[in-house]
Amino acid sequence: MAKLKRGEVLILATIGVVVVGLMARNVIRLRSEREPDRGIPFYSTAAPTLTRQAGDLYRSENCRQCHSLWTVRSAFESVPAPALDGIGSLRSEEWFYRYFSAPNPQSILPSRLKLEYRMPSLAGLPDTERRALAQYMASLKVKDWYLESTRIAEYEKLTGKAYSDSHAEK
Repeated sequence: MAKLKRGEVLILATIGVVVVGLMARNVIRLRSEREPDRGIPFYSTAAPTLTRQAGDLYRSENCRQCHSLWTVRSAFESVPAPALDGIGSLRSEEWFYRYFSAPNPQSILPSRLKLEYRMPSLAGLPDTERRALAQYMASLKVKDWYLESTRIAEYEKLTGKAYSDSHAEK
């Protein structure tokens, strides 16, 4: 094994000290800045029978082609329409029923989405099914600490614009 020259030893020692120092700094920073995990912010207040009925409608109407619900989102897998997690904290059951019953849902909630991704009218569904969907969507809640993030995500998906404080509902 070749013997290291004095300059080489100093360079290796300096690199070692820098690496150890950076590692120590990161450990200290992680310990001091760590927030407690608040858990999953989304939940539903729906009864199991409503959840089943709405889930069947969600699948039969192919809602998951455009919307995500109870999923972990990835930057590589994006759905074109707003996620439904927590949507019931933004809109009421009555609003959802009007929206699902409208011949043109864009007249209630305009969207920048391409035509093939815009919300289709569900006015042709039986009234009981539209009411079940409305009740279920209104049950999809988000904890208060995550409400603003949900509002921002919906706004940006629908408009394609960055959200600012001036858009906040008062």
